Amino acid sequence: MFSEKTMKNLKKSSWIRAMFEQGNKLTEIYGAENVYDFSIGNPEVEPPAEVVRAINEIAADKSPGTHRYMPNAGYPFVKEAIAEKLSAMYKTAIPSANICMVCGAAAGLNVVFRSILNPGEEVIIFAPYFAEYKFYVENSSGVPIVVETKSDFQMDVESFKAAISAKTKAVLINSPNNPTGVIYGKKTLMDMAEVIGEKEKELGIDILLISDEPYNEIIYDIDELPVVFNIFEKAIVINSYSKSLALPGERIGYIAASPRIENCDKLMAAIIFNNRTLGFVNAPAFAQRVVEKAINASIDSDIYKERRDILYDHLISLGFECQKPDGAFYLFVKSPVEDELEFVATAQKYNVLVVPGRGFGRPGYFRMSFCISLDTIKRSLPAIDKIAAEYFEL
Repeated sequence: MFSEKTMKNLKKSSWIRAMFEQGNKLTEIYGAENVYDFSIGNPEVEPPAEVVRAINEIAADKSPGTHRYMPNAGYPFVKEAIAEKLSAMYKTAIPSANICMVCGAAAGLNVVFRSILNPGEEVIIFAPYFAEYKFYVENSSGVPIVVETKSDFQMDVESFKAAISAKTKAVLINSPNNPTGVIYGKKTLMDMAEVIGEKEKELGIDILLISDEPYNEIIYDIDELPVVFNIFEKAIVINSYSKSLALPGERIGYIAASPRIENCDKLMAAIIFNNRTLGFVNAPAFAQRVVEKAINASIDSDIYKERRDILYDHLISLGFECQKPDGAFYLFVKSPVEDELEFVATAQKYNVLVVPGRGFGRPGYFRMSFCISLDTIKRSLPAIDKIAAEYFEL
């Protein structure tokens, strides 16, 4: 009666959502003020003032056609605004024809994979990775190939080389990374591009670089990120305003394809076709208009930096091991016991919700999302002390 593949995947489904639901149950029992939920990347920060102003203006707009269908790739004036901003940021001309508005980054990834993959073709993913990536690849009959990273979660060049085969169609990166907060620097990306170029010549194939960048405006201690369009010959950027504008529930984002891609017009035609036929049809009209009006707005990343520093410093002081994140709003912490599920269960005894690392392809770790309120983080510290006392001599 049901899809066997779906039933199988349900057993492997998101640990993030499972812990989030457990947090809701604990909240009902103990009260929200006594539960410390670090499970889900659901920004507590409200959208910037420019976004709120745009929402109010659009809601009050009585102009005919404001809420009708638009071209499947999105409103031309919205795509123009995004192309202009990207061209300035990247210092390279990005035509609006290379932009497709989508229902968030998840939709964008599914659309791109459906547009480029034939059955059995492979997509390289670096572990730890966002929990849903493998499902997105498999949705389009692709095969996810997981490559382990080094202890600092940076790319291991030799492992990457060994993973590329004649079936490799794309490499998916996520920087700043969920769950680690790691950023791939320019040298890392240059090394990656060199390996891809060598393997393309050796195997006679074309490999796309897909960069999932929803955290690209949440960075710490550095001024800007390297631009993949300037490093890789064949690159696609997928972005979402869920984090940069604190609009996760509005499901709005875009796909941007490098003009250096050969036959890019055909790629964009496939992307626009699949955006429609996968059922997304158009990105929401209201959210598109908000983006256009607030195109230069962004949340203040210092809000998250303060949360990062308090939580990271406290964990390190207790004896936990963690790579300090350069971006995003997650800590990926080494479990003090090999089986991180045991640690997750111990944390729950003190009403602290964290996500096991195996959900991100890296057992032995757990993820903490610090996009929750500063007050909750501060109130959680005594509970974290009690958890640590079960594993460390304090």
